[in-house]
Amino acid sequence: MENRTIAEKKTPNRLKRFFRRLFDIRDDMMSYEEIDQMMQENTVIHGANMWILMLAILIASIGLNVNSTAVIIGAMLISPLMSGIMTMGYSLAVRDLSLLRHALARFGTQVAISLIASTIYFFFSPLNEPTAEMIARTSPTILDVLIALFGGIAGMIGNTRKKKGNVIPGVAIATALMPPLCTVGYGIATLQPKFIFGAFYLFLINTLFIILATAFVTLVLRVPYHKNISEKGQKKINRIIAVITIVAIIPSVFIGAVTVYKSYIDQSVSSYLQNEFSFPDTKVVQSNADIQTREISVSLVGAHISDEAITILESELSKYHLEDFKLHITQNFIPDSTETENTDKITIAIQENKIAEMQSELDEKQAKIDELEKTSKEYKSKLDNEIDCTALAEKAARIFTKLKNCSCGVMSERDGKYILLYSQAAETVSDSERETIANWLKTETGMEKASVYIMSASSPDNDNAEDGE
Repeated sequence: MENRTIAEKKTPNRLKRFFRRLFDIRDDMMSYEEIDQMMQENTVIHGANMWILMLAILIASIGLNVNSTAVIIGAMLISPLMSGIMTMGYSLAVRDLSLLRHALARFGTQVAISLIASTIYFFFSPLNEPTAEMIARTSPTILDVLIALFGGIAGMIGNTRKKKGNVIPGVAIATALMPPLCTVGYGIATLQPKFIFGAFYLFLINTLFIILATAFVTLVLRVPYHKNISEKGQKKINRIIAVITIVAIIPSVFIGAVTVYKSYIDQSVSSYLQNEFSFPDTKVVQSNADIQTREISVSLVGAHISDEAITILESELSKYHLEDFKLHITQNFIPDSTETENTDKITIAIQENKIAEMQSELDEKQAKIDELEKTSKEYKSKLDNEIDCTALAEKAARIFTKLKNCSCGVMSERDGKYILLYSQAAETVSDSERETIANWLKTETGMEKASVYIMSASSPDNDNAEDGE
């Protein structure tokens, strides 16, 4: 009986020791001196690291430019940005203001180099359209906050182990510090504020919460204080960090709430369409839910749905929490037939709808072309009326010294108007000279046709004419 009691007492102790070893955050940890030395080294600006950073930025920029996830991941793996951020968090935890200043100096230099390199790349890149990878970096949510927080915790734990493993590269990929910076460079190069502020906000969130996560792990590991900051100074820094954290997190919570709400609405609409629009001879070919106007638009092809059925469909919106949405249905009628014929006719109807849409676009473009042609004709007519023929004749005589007694006028014929120059010449004017005069007239007046008639003094009985069409 006594042996049994002893065994029962040992069992909880064994379980306690097992779980303690299982979740021991100090297992295989570097010494405090080694951790501090590593953080001190992270503040030193090495030329090699700066070159690696620039090359990583260029690789990430190319990856964003061509929408290649693999290239972006490769750039994040070689980026040296993470170490400086962790040092800032460490310096806050151990109360070392000098270390914090050095870490900030290195981090600021890295950010400046990254922005300059990415901006130069995107300024000269022939691909100016934003890709899906870029757009994804402009709307950070609360989920990005959590990723940075958990990634920072994992990164600091892994960074303080004697055996590093692959934690740091994984954290660099997960927290994605490089792509937002490159996207900011794209925004600067193309002058698009959405990309500048959205991507920089994501970078700020990632940086801030990696710093906080690093400081938290440093405190958990009980790294001794350096005590370069007084208690009063530390409290002031803590208050500043708290304010910055709250201010930074609020927009992400709002954006996250909007994203979640939109996803919820999309799922509700999808369920509504799938469950309620189950008609044997009618198919949904297009649907759209506009949150701003609170309207669900549905395009149907097939047998006509009665007004009573539409009323029932509207009443079913409340079952999917869509009662404040309006239902707008567009129907394309197809007569009843066999199932095979219905399928073919539905396909034809869809194609006809597309053709009709394309025809409408062509009509709009043709109307714009007609308007431009009308404007062009009006401009030409106005131009004709504004030509000062007297001044033009005087200018021709000054430029082409062989010409005497020049006169000009705008003439009309069946094909339109043209500019005519009549002149006398003391010397014979060659064909090439007359052609030069005709081209000059067209350039001066903006008209498409010019004619030149020159009477030579050497042959007064003949008119030399040059058609300048």
